[in-house]
Amino acid sequence: MTPTLQELTTIARRFDLKGEILDIKPLGNGLINDTFKITTDGPEDYVLQRINNAIFQDVDLLQHNIEAVTAHIRKKLSGDPDIERKVLRFVPGKYSEKTYFTDGKTYWRISVFIKDAYTYETVNPEYSAFAGKAFGQFEAMLADLEEPLGETIPDFHNMELRARQLREAVAADPVGRMADPEVRQLVADIQAFEQEMCQAERLHREGKLPKRICHCDTKVNNMLFDADGNVLCVIDLDTVMPSFVFSDFGDFLRTAANTGAEDDPDLDKVDFNMEIFKAFARGYMESARVFLTPLEIEMLPYAALLFPYMQTVRFFADYINGDTYYKIKYPEHNLVRTRAQWKLFRSALAKRPEMEAFIASL
Repeated sequence: MTPTLQELTTIARRFDLKGEILDIKPLGNGLINDTFKITTDGPEDYVLQRINNAIFQDVDLLQHNIEAVTAHIRKKLSGDPDIERKVLRFVPGKYSEKTYFTDGKTYWRISVFIKDAYTYETVNPEYSAFAGKAFGQFEAMLADLEEPLGETIPDFHNMELRARQLREAVAADPVGRMADPEVRQLVADIQAFEQEMCQAERLHREGKLPKRICHCDTKVNNMLFDADGNVLCVIDLDTVMPSFVFSDFGDFLRTAANTGAEDDPDLDKVDFNMEIFKAFARGYMESARVFLTPLEIEMLPYAALLFPYMQTVRFFADYINGDTYYKIKYPEHNLVRTRAQWKLFRSALAKRPEMEAFIASL
């Protein structure tokens, strides 16, 4: 339920704002948090957000991560005359040093609105290259962050966990969907790749693969551009946490390089777009190669396979469990999603040699 203007104004006045509030209106179309723009008569306007604490259950940890990251980036950009448009700044409360307010049920925070900045929804080679460079630069700036960060969504991209959840769904078969021959065949086909797709966790336990501070929600519209088309900064930092660099590399490509829809019933439309892959990889390597290990670079094609595979497993486990997690529009929606993501995985798999050759050429 959307709060009234009076309720929003009461909440906003709990923060140390400069100037009087003139108006508060909804901003953007985010799926997780509720976001509003505060217009004032002072030198700054603001962004008010209601944090979705059903998803981000440890708000203290969430804000600690974001503040540690933005403070570190601010140090790296010290002296930049445009610094206020290149890093988010959160506003403390009037009655507390915390940068969020809660009444015990809802959680709110305010950041300074970045003026003359734009987001884009376009996914083409040009903007994919921008995205690769921006997210690689974001990781590079945080590669030496010593402040420990926690997982705002525990096990968010843990492939071993997702594989185990599928095995458990198959064993329980709560609604009898394992009786379908197609479902049984899909289980066999998907599980044939389980060991290979879970190699990141194994390599990490062996001390061969590090975890980095990653964005973990790499979309084109999570970047701000200036009027000339230059990337200003990366935004939407709620999922910033320790992860493998594959999270930022592979998750972007799962959506951006898919020529079809995530739930496309026409599998002939689903393919893995190598032009998007090459553009994103080129941009990413330009800024991230300064800290990546040889193994991380070598495994970037694996990342492009991992995320359609992981999403296949998640959709499929939910279908077998009776559609208890993802919202569906019709009874077989999760099965259709599974087929589409599985086709994307197989398309990427077929292009793995080409991906490996391109990464080696960089």
